[in-house]
Amino acid sequence: MDTSDITCATVTVEAGIAEVTLAATGKANRMGPDYWAQMPTLFSRLDAEEAVRVVLLTGAGEHFSFGLDLASMAAELAPILQADAGAKARQQLLATIRRLQEANTAVARCRKPVIAAISGWCIGGGVDLITACDVRLASSDAKFSVREVKLAMVADVGTLARLPAIVGQGMARELALTGDDVDAARALKLGLVNDVFASKAELLTAARAMAARMAKNSPLVLAGIKEVMNAQSEAAARESLATVALWNAAFLPSKDLLEAIGAFMEKREPTFTGE
Repeated sequence: MDTSDITCATVTVEAGIAEVTLAATGKANRMGPDYWAQMPTLFSRLDAEEAVRVVLLTGAGEHFSFGLDLASMAAELAPILQADAGAKARQQLLATIRRLQEANTAVARCRKPVIAAISGWCIGGGVDLITACDVRLASSDAKFSVREVKLAMVADVGTLARLPAIVGQGMARELALTGDDVDAARALKLGLVNDVFASKAELLTAARAMAARMAKNSPLVLAGIKEVMNAQSEAAARESLATVALWNAAFLPSKDLLEAIGAFMEKREPTFTGE
């Protein structure tokens, strides 16, 4: 499978397993323009490639992903996130949100099982991504956070649409409304991850072994299982994603958002007013 044009990740295929490693960008695999533009193409190719039966997704380096790369996305997002943005800017924001959503929906839609192997931090967009996967495994140093609420944002590219089906409504709401950090042990208790391993090396060994066990099964049946199990969950996800896209197009540009960005840059606690 040719992935020479893909820069957001490296891909190797062996014995029916495609290992997709998020490319290190900036501090910790932040999701910049290449990620959002290329993930639908990459997972469409993986879906169509007969040599691939299972996908193993991980991150390069110490961390899985710190989520959206605000620095590299600033040129695109800044003009449409002003608190006084007009109707045209909000239409552009709606189109942008829908486009970004497709990056993770492509993972959920893939007919091949997708196993996420998570070490280090998995924040914001990282959680959006892993909720689109079929199985999540973690190393003991993994930490998770639905961080958007602390940035005056409603998470809009997958977490709110898919997390409740994984951990239940109560826990999903707690995580989304607090933005609290969750360590690997608690993630296992919540059902966010299926298992935890002592180190990243042990995690990858276990993830590869699971992928190999899956790859031995009929590819037709693997696709059928995903089709059946996605029928209900992804129908609900589509409705949720459509709702949050409209909500954020209307309300994401706010004084609170600008305050959150300013506080982040100045390394201080934000003061939100609901404006």
